Amino acid sequence: MDPFSAVVRAASQEQHRAAEASPFLGDLLGGRLGVEAFARYTEQLWFVYEALESGAGTLASDPVAGPFIRPELMRLAALERDLAHLRGPGWRSTLDALPATRVYADRIAECAHAWPAGYVAHHYTRYLGDLSGGQIIRDRAERTWGFPRKGDGVRFYVFDRIDSPAAFKRDYRHRLDEVRADDLERQRMVAECQRSFALNSAVLAELGEEFPLSA
Repeated sequence: MDPFSAVVRAASQEQHRAAEASPFLGDLLGGRLGVEAFARYTEQLWFVYEALESGAGTLASDPVAGPFIRPELMRLAALERDLAHLRGPGWRSTLDALPATRVYADRIAECAHAWPAGYVAHHYTRYLGDLSGGQIIRDRAERTWGFPRKGDGVRFYVFDRIDSPAAFKRDYRHRLDEVRADDLERQRMVAECQRSFALNSAVLAELGEEFPLSA
């Protein structure tokens, strides 16, 4: 039998590829959009991670979600520094979630409140993606808009409390393999991972409508 982490990864591969193929991300990483598009994207991430991390404290002692609540992963403070750099000190007053972002953040909050295993599904799709593909976004942003290397503007992508991302991801996948859930619950978690990718893709699609260069 395949490890649960491998099952999750295989089941969500199609949705993962669809997100990576987003025209908005392609234009952003290709340097065809201005820094405003990057700032708008960063704003949407704030809503997603506020939902993830505001519920983390109450889940730290949960037998299912608790093993995944790791302080070295937390991104909200870094996002807020990035937004202060991108938008200025009054950045909170201009925050504006896209409709798809609100749906995404609301689903995460719902899982955090009522379904810890579902919360883990969202936690997995976000944070392991940040440790992997997020580094490509950081590098392109630094090159395209001249942000200081691993500095303000791209701190969201900098995990300075994790010495070895590869080792950390191995440990994370081991925790996923050992998650305290029966087969039916694991199937539900896989479906929620797929839903998480779809929700993220919907945000990227709406950003693409706002910045329609590829059209």
